[in-house]
Amino acid sequence: MDEMIQEAKALMDDAIENYKKALATLRTGRANAAILDGIDVEYYGDRIALNQIASISVPEARQLLIKPYDKNDLKAISNAIFSSNLGLVPNSDGTVIRLNIPPLTEERRREIVRQGRKYCEECKVNIRNTRRDYMSIIKEDEESSEDYLKRLEKELQDVTDEACKRIETLMQEKEKEIMAI
Repeated sequence: MDEMIQEAKALMDDAIENYKKALATLRTGRANAAILDGIDVEYYGDRIALNQIASISVPEARQLLIKPYDKNDLKAISNAIFSSNLGLVPNSDGTVIRLNIPPLTEERRREIVRQGRKYCEECKVNIRNTRRDYMSIIKEDEESSEDYLKRLEKELQDVTDEACKRIETLMQEKEKEIMAI
């Protein structure tokens, strides 16, 4: 049964890692290649992740440089970035694409924080669902003593509380980063 607590903790840690990846895609005032992670490009009839067909670098604090492996993909990459909801305009010089990251307005910052809060709540729901699933397994066990089951329930709740605190801390750090001018 103690292994179940470890399994639940591992699932919660996976949820937190996914949350960290989601937070990395949120735009801050600085250039970050992770904001392009969700962009898929039309590539010979398939949808391919942008980072699979181009290298992405950060030459300056407010600029991303995208260098396609095949120069024929420039137009498709530009279209994919332009049609994304990032609000960035790609500038192509025929060999590379430059994305200038404009400073964020107060309203846009608050909107991004709301998106981060939404990710935060989704992750917490994921963690609570994991707790619920494992709690039901614990309660179904009729062979163990009542004291042992209560201890397991308390351990599971402690793991859940700790995971939720970590998520809240991550969100607060990200919010400070987003709201910093």
